[in-house]
Amino acid sequence: MGLFILRRLGVMLLTALCLTIIVFFLTNLQPNLEKLAKTQGNFRMSDEEVTSWLDNNGYGGSMIYRYGQWLGVVPGWTLTAENGTPKGRCLDVKTPTAPAPKFCGVLQGDFGFSTRLRDDVTSVINTRLTLTGKLMFWVMIVMVPSALLIGVLAGMREGSRTDRTLSTFSIATTATPEYVSGVLLIIIFASRAGGLQWFKGSSTSAMESINFDNFTLPVMTMALYGMGYVARMTRASMAEVMTAQYIRTARLKGVRFRNIVLKHALRNALIAPFTVIMLQFPWLLTGVVIVETLFNYKGFGWTLVEAAGNNDIELLLGCSVVGVFVVLVTQLISDIGYVFLNPRIRIA
Repeated sequence: MGLFILRRLGVMLLTALCLTIIVFFLTNLQPNLEKLAKTQGNFRMSDEEVTSWLDNNGYGGSMIYRYGQWLGVVPGWTLTAENGTPKGRCLDVKTPTAPAPKFCGVLQGDFGFSTRLRDDVTSVINTRLTLTGKLMFWVMIVMVPSALLIGVLAGMREGSRTDRTLSTFSIATTATPEYVSGVLLIIIFASRAGGLQWFKGSSTSAMESINFDNFTLPVMTMALYGMGYVARMTRASMAEVMTAQYIRTARLKGVRFRNIVLKHALRNALIAPFTVIMLQFPWLLTGVVIVETLFNYKGFGWTLVEAAGNNDIELLLGCSVVGVFVVLVTQLISDIGYVFLNPRIRIA
């Protein structure tokens, strides 16, 4: 098991390095840099002025060298402005005269400075990721037990009326995008039609204090969409297990049906859904883009939209690194959990 984890960690590091190279090169293409310069300076800037702005703000020179600076394996750029004030990647924007380290990249925990939000990218991501983490936590609390219950009930007796009803519900929820279900939930439960408003249509207040009124609709929007997929996978796995030979033997011996499901079928039926559940974490991290924008909840997804829409390269890179990290870690946990749930993999 230890060697297996070490191999997976090595593959994770190599994959993360390759993905960061791709993302860095795509976000630092010349048109994006020109747009950034004109956004921060003046849209009527000439080509010479754009080049001068890029050189004075650390975006000039070789892209490979700048990637090394961003990663933290090459010393950060420094220069002196026209007014004599020092500038550089490693300098604190608020106190530029303070001593600065030589290396200040991702490996040192420094993701740069956000040109849109005027704050350190690390601080911004920590704050916004915490907000999204709260949303993801409650979505998983609602989604996973509900999906497993629906899938198990549907798969216990394949082809029954209960199976057809629950399967239809699962397909309907999965086929409805978040922006459709979110709007419908707002219209039904957050509008003031008839003088009655069940929940709030905006979750901005949930950033300060989460309660039942301001957090129910975004949680239900995401839970409904992911619930159907997990329930369908659980149903298919449960239906397959219930037709296995050892299940038939247990039924012929007179074992109660409830005990057969709980003690013999359930663990084997949860092997495939476990992998699907772990895949929900990266989906939730990117799927919150629509939900957080719709409900005005300024978490990680909202920040990603702001960074992309305003060409905030440093913030966009920071969000990309976090996304890559979450995907790789959840995949590692999924592989390890799969080994524990299915002992035959360890024998192989």
